Amino acid sequence: MTVAEKKVLLAAPRGYCAGVDRAVETVEKALEKYGAPVYVRKEIVHNRYVVDTLAERGAVFVEETDEVPEGAHVVFSAHGVSPAVHASAKALNLQTLDATCPLVTKVHKEALRFDRDGFQILFIGHEGHEEVEGTMGEAPNATHLVDGVEGVDKLPESLADEKLVWLSQTTLSVDETMEIVTKLKQRFPHLQDPPSDDICYATQNRQVAVKAIAERCQLMIVVGSQNSSNSKRLVEVALEAGTDNSYLVDYASQIDEAWLEGVDTVGVTSGASVPEILVRDVLEFLAERGFGSVDEITTASEKIVFSLPRDLRPARA
Repeated sequence: MTVAEKKVLLAAPRGYCAGVDRAVETVEKALEKYGAPVYVRKEIVHNRYVVDTLAERGAVFVEETDEVPEGAHVVFSAHGVSPAVHASAKALNLQTLDATCPLVTKVHKEALRFDRDGFQILFIGHEGHEEVEGTMGEAPNATHLVDGVEGVDKLPESLADEKLVWLSQTTLSVDETMEIVTKLKQRFPHLQDPPSDDICYATQNRQVAVKAIAERCQLMIVVGSQNSSNSKRLVEVALEAGTDNSYLVDYASQIDEAWLEGVDTVGVTSGASVPEILVRDVLEFLAERGFGSVDEITTASEKIVFSLPRDLRPARA
């Protein structure tokens, strides 16, 4: 095998989505406007590099609002929070900046509306994920978690007599979600669909981009953190779509050179919370090992931009 035969297929879209961009900028602008420290409940987005970089600039990450000094500024992460968290912040007189992704907020509003209309909500998502906790907190007495296909059989039989609708976490695999929905409808034929797809455009676009290159790669490297749901799904999608091996790494230094043995084509992508600098480091690592030819494969164009929280927007002239 010659050096010239080795190449990289670079998926596009990849990396930052509009919701992540808004959330990270929210913390940056808050630090500029109010000065350090600015507190952030949970990780602003699920990426180690982003969290560490913001911490160096003065962001203080906490698990719960009761760790924030009374009256201080606190940012809610892109994953959203439950009404109970908002109430806790208000009780502590905290100055809140809500960086919840608008697409997550949409699902929160759907949960509220369906609860108000007398539905029981079957919520497809991963137990313990912050987005799941926040959304289910909107209608805790009416929402039932469905975690994976196996979660369908765990639902109570009494739901057969209820008005039912399904909603989902925004960062799931599209294919897996529809597999779960199919099984749910087999058990509950009267189950209603939500008015629009809950899985976010960026999650879908990144999965489509991976599918477009997976069959042509022996190895797929996904840049992203282990606690990033959408990044982990990209690893799974790549394997399902035909890549021999697929790995999730935070940094180029985590790539095992043994992965490259016998490989002539490497696919590279990144999760929706990953800055492009980390992808560039991976491409540099691969170039140093003979994978200098990079072909970017684009399957969609993303032009969506979300406004910052009102308190951080520039004043109108």
